[in-house]
Amino acid sequence: MRTPSRRRPRAALAVAAGTLLAPLLSGCWAGAGGSGSGGDAINVLMVNNPQMTELRKLTAAHFTRDTGIKVNFTVLPENDVRDKISQDFANQAGQYDVATLSNYEIPIYARNGWLREMDSYVAKDPSYDEPDVLRPLREALTGADGKLYGQPFYGESSFLMYRKDVFAAKGLTMPARPTWRQVAELAAKTDGARPGMRGICLRGLPGWGELTAPLTTVVNTFGGTWFDKDFKARLDSPAFEKATEFYVGLVRRHGESGAAQSGFAECLNNMTQGKTAMWYDATSAAGLLEAEGSPVRGKLGYAPAPVERTASSGWLYTWAWGIQQSSRNPDKAWKFVSWASGKGYERLVGTTSGWANVPAGKRASTYANAEYRASAAAFQDMTRKAIESSRPDDPGVQPRPAPGIQFVGIPEFTDLGTKVSQEISAAIAGRQSVASALRKSQRLAERISEEYEGR
Repeated sequence: MRTPSRRRPRAALAVAAGTLLAPLLSGCWAGAGGSGSGGDAINVLMVNNPQMTELRKLTAAHFTRDTGIKVNFTVLPENDVRDKISQDFANQAGQYDVATLSNYEIPIYARNGWLREMDSYVAKDPSYDEPDVLRPLREALTGADGKLYGQPFYGESSFLMYRKDVFAAKGLTMPARPTWRQVAELAAKTDGARPGMRGICLRGLPGWGELTAPLTTVVNTFGGTWFDKDFKARLDSPAFEKATEFYVGLVRRHGESGAAQSGFAECLNNMTQGKTAMWYDATSAAGLLEAEGSPVRGKLGYAPAPVERTASSGWLYTWAWGIQQSSRNPDKAWKFVSWASGKGYERLVGTTSGWANVPAGKRASTYANAEYRASAAAFQDMTRKAIESSRPDDPGVQPRPAPGIQFVGIPEFTDLGTKVSQEISAAIAGRQSVASALRKSQRLAERISEEYEGR
């Protein structure tokens, strides 16, 4: 991924670092409990999504048994884990050897010297088969110096999931390439199709990685952007307002109850429990919905991310492993990373938990595996196409100053994206208008513009 095109003065870089490290300034930080890394142990800090909790269950009986390396896990919700990672890695405190980072953080962390490069490890470990990792993910985890700084645990884009049985009962057909206007019409027609069922689930929970992610893909395809190529804030543009009005209106009219506090996990539960007819979100959700024992297994259809003015709109995202520069056990950390992101781990999950549960979206070999293709037949082909057609450098209708589809690849975006999401979530909750939310958001974004424009 490329860095922003403008060079900023040292003062602006200091502001950026301060924004990224805002959690440090909000109070005293205490390191995680438990034994520290060293000897035959490493500390891993990771997000608490289902694929990661499955990894934790399998580690002792397989990785530790085979290598003798004990892994001490700290597992936290997404917003909390991001705060703790930024604290530890920015300080180079070395409390954690490995952490789950995304394709947003890794280029930034690499530029700041907080991560160990992985090319040297890959070169010594041909069995890891780096060329097997899908190209968009390799590029997304590469620093400005051309070196690899992360390895994906899984990769994802976004698409539309819907209940085929509900659509059939209502005589509805999902278009092969739906527009958002068509989705809104389908949401209205499926709302109340069954007792307690709403037409669609969309994230409304504040957070730059929650509400902001799907909303930004809608903004992109409606013709909007957070910043133009000269870093002028554009949250007050007609296209940005039109997209946000559409998103907020759709979720308020036909979305889940309590939408302002609903994120990925809540929408997953709603879809699993039959409370929603459609859900636009991460492709990685499909493996959970189609897993053995899921009440909706076999009942779902999948369609590309809806569009308006662009040919595609799916995001590109990966939860990946990064090794802290100050790790006291980098070689052991690499052994864990290569195991957790390797082909062998996928086979382990496939044979113990079912192939639909494999943390996929990262390796070409996964999509050539007959067992995986059979188990994930409903969604695997569309997932790979969505990932490979993603355009992080050109996601909209105008040039961008920094890469990113569902985010803007600058350090300040964590703070900006979260604050803007809080305003828009308040509009979803009915506490203010979209126009009011965007006026406040534009002022926040203009502060970033001033830093990058050097005014």
